[in-house]
Amino acid sequence: MSITEVCWSRGIVLLNLLIFLLLPSAGAAAPDNVPARKPKLIFAVILTRHGVRSPIASVEALNAFSSQPWPAWDVPPGDLTPRGRKLMELFGSYYRSYFSSNGLLSQAGCEDADRIFIRADTDTRTRETGRALAVGMMPGCQVEVQVASGKDDPLFSPLNAGIGEPDCALAVASIAGRIGGDPSAFIATYRNEFETLRQVLFGCVPYSPCPAEQQSGKQTLLDQPSSVVAVTGGHAADIQGPLKIGSNLSEAFLLEYANGMEGRDLGWGRLTEAKLLEIMRIHEAYADLARQTPYIARIQGSNLLSHILRSMAQAASDTTLSGSLGKSGDHVLVIAGHDTNLSNIAGMLGISWLLGGYQPTDTPPGGALVFELWRQGRGEFVVNTYFTAQSLEQMRNVLPLSIDNPPLKSPVFVPGCSRGNMTCTWEEFQRTVNNAIDLAFVRP
Repeated sequence: MSITEVCWSRGIVLLNLLIFLLLPSAGAAAPDNVPARKPKLIFAVILTRHGVRSPIASVEALNAFSSQPWPAWDVPPGDLTPRGRKLMELFGSYYRSYFSSNGLLSQAGCEDADRIFIRADTDTRTRETGRALAVGMMPGCQVEVQVASGKDDPLFSPLNAGIGEPDCALAVASIAGRIGGDPSAFIATYRNEFETLRQVLFGCVPYSPCPAEQQSGKQTLLDQPSSVVAVTGGHAADIQGPLKIGSNLSEAFLLEYANGMEGRDLGWGRLTEAKLLEIMRIHEAYADLARQTPYIARIQGSNLLSHILRSMAQAASDTTLSGSLGKSGDHVLVIAGHDTNLSNIAGMLGISWLLGGYQPTDTPPGGALVFELWRQGRGEFVVNTYFTAQSLEQMRNVLPLSIDNPPLKSPVFVPGCSRGNMTCTWEEFQRTVNNAIDLAFVRP
């Protein structure tokens, strides 16, 4: 055989070997031909507001703005009510059903009890909310609710805990700049809602003189001075006057409605669901300005959002990471906090949601912002974000929740990372969240 023939023969052998290696074999397929595995839910973060509570303001303080005394509650001011506890147990039961249907938790039993980590703020209402969710999710099981020592948990109240040094002048300007420097302008914008609130409080005819307001010791809501001021106590700036007072009063009516009060105990018989939905616009307007204004949201929410992101990164990497909540291998992280925390995160990320019967980006009792981490078929991760809450009817009538009768749910679009299917790739989600966090207000 000539040298040319030998070289040609060896070339054929090498070519056949290369073709053999590139073509699919009986035992293995080429990467492009590997069937994609079904997406798998591997971790979920539930940032929830506490359940239905009594008003934080004393009855005496509320009475100054109404012609008749407000109803008495069966728990101290600001505490979770028995109905609130039951509603959160129902929500916990639903979470168990939902997550088990997606393969994250078992359908029954306690085998996943140590894969659920619950962190609650130090208030009684948040601690009890965490316990109620634990009972609903894992009935008869031991799921400890973690609570920080001391009065102020830096996760929920970072400024009170001494994290960062807010610029109070900047905080005031950031709010004032959204309303043209004139906080009283909101009164005119929401005049119809204030008139409806006045009608419920005093039985007045809207836009008419009201003798009931002239009683000794009574305060006329719209006569209160409006201002944006620097404050202490966990907030660098706040809005004083009719908007804040109206927000507190309208939420007190929401709590009465959700707690199932009847007759004179429900707005003295003058409150209807339609009126409640109208006056709750005042509450949402206040929350938007005082909690979702970007600078305010960053200084109050960066520490919480940083720990949420670290917890998700721990689940994605399956390794222990500092700054995370819970341990590697956990399946569900529950953070029981306040409407303020939810509003701060919404303001930081520029997200919003809308549930039927509520105002945009409303945060009703028990409402939760949920981040789900899914592993796609070929190993990459995506994040699905949504907001969920019980409807007014579900709360008022203590309706059981199930896969067939779920709570309300609104998918959330995250600017900067969400795609057409509303999910974010894990890499883009991390980048977006890291860009929103101010490290000057994060405690590692």
